[in-house]
Amino acid sequence: MNKPEHEFFPVSQVAWTPAMGGTVPGLFERILATDSDTGVATRMLRFDPGTNTSLAGPQIHEFWEEVYIVEGSLHDLTLDRSFPSGTYACRPPGMPHGPWIAPDGCITFEVRYPA
Repeated sequence: MNKPEHEFFPVSQVAWTPAMGGTVPGLFERILATDSDTGVATRMLRFDPGTNTSLAGPQIHEFWEEVYIVEGSLHDLTLDRSFPSGTYACRPPGMPHGPWIAPDGCITFEVRYPA
């Protein structure tokens, strides 16, 4: 299976759903395209104001992840650094990151692909 073909469409047509199985209150995702066989995905991630991912701990993936902060900001609790809109990360497999807090909320655009 591959990601589906999509021509331009309003992303507002895709519902926000709880991310991480709903284990982090205030964290939602909008899956724009995915391949369930490979785990490849393109999504938007929304942190409502005050969302804190500490309960989930640092994240480590078996895939590449690229993240662009579209609006708001994220504060990395491990690094004790804040990252505003307009910043970007490219994370290789195995790179720990987070947990995060979004005091004023945040929306990211993410692309995930296999190693």
